[in-house]
Amino acid sequence: MIVGAAIVEIRIHGSHSLKQRRGVVRSIAQRVSNRFNLSIAEVGGQDTWQRAELGLCGAGTDRQRVRALIESAVTFIEELYLAEIVAVDIEVLDLPQESAHWNGEGESVEFEE
Repeated sequence: MIVGAAIVEIRIHGSHSLKQRRGVVRSIAQRVSNRFNLSIAEVGGQDTWQRAELGLCGAGTDRQRVRALIESAVTFIEELYLAEIVAVDIEVLDLPQESAHWNGEGESVEFEE
């Protein structure tokens, strides 16, 4: 399984209150989630008026497609012109799949056949 994650730091120039900032962040998150089927959440900068950090995450089976999907979402955020992108960090991880079963106690156990 391939997992892609990104942290997108944005600056909201027209914001003069936390309420205005939250409205912009909520709008961006809703649009990205609907269009790209990615998980997105505000992960930093909650106490500032003009800065926020958004975390994006997606999964798939092809490394290049997962990276391209996240990069497309970042480009989409930029093209909304609701906020300026200050920094982006994208990571794509290849998680090994094992034939394991979760036992409900936070441990995985091997399947017996």
